[in-house]
Amino acid sequence: MTTTLPMTEVDDRPALLVVDDDQTFCTVLANAMTKRGFNVTCAHSVDQALQLAEACTPEYAVVDLRLPGPSGLSLVEKLKALDPGTRIVMLTGYASIATAVEAIKLGATHYLAKPVDVHEIMAAFERTSGDTDVQISAHPLSVGRLEWEYIQRVLNENKGNVSVTARVLNMHRRTLQRKLTKYPTKT
Repeated sequence: MTTTLPMTEVDDRPALLVVDDDQTFCTVLANAMTKRGFNVTCAHSVDQALQLAEACTPEYAVVDLRLPGPSGLSLVEKLKALDPGTRIVMLTGYASIATAVEAIKLGATHYLAKPVDVHEIMAAFERTSGDTDVQISAHPLSVGRLEWEYIQRVLNENKGNVSVTARVLNMHRRTLQRKLTKYPTKT
């Protein structure tokens, strides 16, 4: 199901594509971004998003990492191919170093871990360079977090194929699937 908010007859507002499988999140974000002057269209899968983007290339996009079917990473690459000027913010509740690096390499403007608010998304769209003053943690990552990061890196190297990743990690596929459904540890 695609959600499009009402448009004015001559719409010169910047086009924003919101892609997330959580329909409530899409509706809330679409309403908030419409109030900030965007013409918002929502999609809930990569295929839906591509159809909408091909019909009207967005200047901005908010893309969730985990979507049904192909991941949001594939959409970032395709949106950039349609228009290299599209400003893309990737959101995820499953943040990892591997997916953050890949999102930026594929053309995302910024990568944010959920939960986020509209102000953070707006600030991310405005970012044009790195931040040398970013906070550096005084503590190394925990063993649990290191495990999560390693699994995410290997999964990414295997293009999201859980069976191949389980073999590479010498782990039972169901064990890996269980680990992937859990949120990563914070530190």
